[in-house]
Amino acid sequence: MLPTARTLTTLLLLVVAAAVSTGAAAPTGGAPAAAVPGTAGFEAADGDGGSGDGGSGGAGGLSVLDAVVLGIVEGVTEYLPVSSTGHLLVTQELLGVGTTPETEDAADTYAITIQAGAILAVAVLYAGRLRSMAAGVLGRDPQGRGVAAVLAVAVVPAVAAALAFEGPIKDRLFGPGPVVAAWLVGGVAILVASRLLAARPPGTLTLESVPLRVALAVGAAQALALWPGVSRSLVTILAALFCGLAVRDALELSFLLGLVVLTGATAYEAAAHGGELLDTFGLVVPLVGFAVAFVSAVVAVRWLVGYLGRHGLELFGWYRIALALVALVLLATGVL
Repeated sequence: MLPTARTLTTLLLLVVAAAVSTGAAAPTGGAPAAAVPGTAGFEAADGDGGSGDGGSGGAGGLSVLDAVVLGIVEGVTEYLPVSSTGHLLVTQELLGVGTTPETEDAADTYAITIQAGAILAVAVLYAGRLRSMAAGVLGRDPQGRGVAAVLAVAVVPAVAAALAFEGPIKDRLFGPGPVVAAWLVGGVAILVASRLLAARPPGTLTLESVPLRVALAVGAAQALALWPGVSRSLVTILAALFCGLAVRDALELSFLLGLVVLTGATAYEAAAHGGELLDTFGLVVPLVGFAVAFVSAVVAVRWLVGYLGRHGLELFGWYRIALALVALVLLATGVL
């Protein structure tokens, strides 16, 4: 079992360390390049250094160390209520990845496809549930069919909102400022919600007994996470808890919803731009990031289930507020 606050403190220090190293390495009078719109960018190799099996750590390039850092950030934050997109966006900004015109698009693609590691983690940890759902779809498991229906309904609002507002969201919200604002507001919201939940009897609704109206409500909340920094995990966990789900079932619903949404986004992006990703970064370095994200996500999911079984969400609220304050300092000093 990982220590509670130590894991999140380490993640916060990782971001600060990246900021310090970036500031030390930046040319005099120059701030790091603007964040890649779309999601957290992962830099590409400049020149022809990205072709072949290896990556490049040059200007805008993806080095092995970059891939490891980004893999840890993705794996740890994907299912915790702290926003993986926000962390990736700020981390890639601090590392200076994806900062050249030649590497922007590949960086955007890597920021999405690195989720494959986190997807695989949930698929392995909840393989039994996935088999039950598959059997349900085939008419052999009524409970599995019910859970599959819940996920199908819950996915609809976020997909509809993404299709309707993808352009404005990318143009206006993918940057350090909106992310920091979402971290701060989300942190305060967690503290308020934790007090409200503590005053209520614990939820008893199981995943197998979730009504479709509750699935729709959780799915509508998930659409709020299209604002980077909000956290899909945060809004789905809170919505599920307020709708009466038990903690473990609320977490499982959030994880499974993430698996469905992330799989769709990753498959689409890989099919559309996977060739460009490989041409720019090669194969080996991106795979390092995927593998690190998988291991980190397995650890993070197991820890979160155990931790929230005994504690509330307040730790994540204070973490988000602290991270936002650090990021505000970085913005004020021109590091971000």
